[in-house]
Amino acid sequence: MAEVYERLHIDPTVDLGPRYVGPTLPPSEDVFGIRYQQSDYGLGTYADVVYHPLAQYSSVAEIEASYAWPNPDWWDYAGVPDQAKGNEDQVIRGGGSEPFATYKFLRGTAQGYIDLIDNPEMVHYVLGKLYELCYQQTLRTYEAAPGAVIWTWVAEDVGSQEGLLVSLEHIREFFVPHIRRMTDLVHSAGAFAFHHSDGAVRANIPQMIEAGIDVLDPVQWRAKGMDREPLKRDFGDRLVFHGGMDNQYTLAFGSVEEVRQEVADNLRLLGPDGYILGPCHNLQAISPPENIVAMYEAAYEMVGA
Repeated sequence: MAEVYERLHIDPTVDLGPRYVGPTLPPSEDVFGIRYQQSDYGLGTYADVVYHPLAQYSSVAEIEASYAWPNPDWWDYAGVPDQAKGNEDQVIRGGGSEPFATYKFLRGTAQGYIDLIDNPEMVHYVLGKLYELCYQQTLRTYEAAPGAVIWTWVAEDVGSQEGLLVSLEHIREFFVPHIRRMTDLVHSAGAFAFHHSDGAVRANIPQMIEAGIDVLDPVQWRAKGMDREPLKRDFGDRLVFHGGMDNQYTLAFGSVEEVRQEVADNLRLLGPDGYILGPCHNLQAISPPENIVAMYEAAYEMVGA
């Protein structure tokens, strides 16, 4: 992997994190009791949720009576300093949060969105538990290796190809107070808050800036309203943009020439300052290797060694 990073001029990311020492977990089950199965799509596998442990409950009282939450003490941070040692010149990531994704796994995806309207008390209660666990894990990571972490995910995925999956009002009610608390923690450690949300999220950007995010990822510019030039014009003085290389068409199906042109466009429209080039999501298995190489080589050539 080190050879790949060197060949493509990529700054490697070092992840700091604790070791799980809690109760033994059943196979294919996580600390929340969510169960997964691997689904083969021909070129790899995805982990799909097949059991939602909170789906059976209809009230906060029922959850409190029957469900046990993970304890922050189930993780050991003694090894975190060694993970940072010797990597001081690398990009170090640690901690983070994206609790609504976990909420939907706990309740079921469709029910998770319905709960925002029909069961707000449950949403507040469960997200409170989930965010507190994220907060404690992030805080303890910072405390274990003071000053080491450069950036931390503070995410909530709320965008589709056409618009928001969650209304601005619900984002403000259920997510923003927790996100602000997380970004305050991130900044107190001298780190940057990377906010991830795919899709058409332009309408939500102002309140995410107010909540304290520093970096917007992944800039899925083919989504509705995510045109790069207006994003840079309207928010570039308050945000760094991360990503921007389209993997719905360009990286997966485009030509090497199209990839190189998109690199140039992104540097021009989102740069030259306040932009970190990269794919707008995970590189998919169907992406031709020559396109991936072209992306990084073009960026290196255009920006300069």
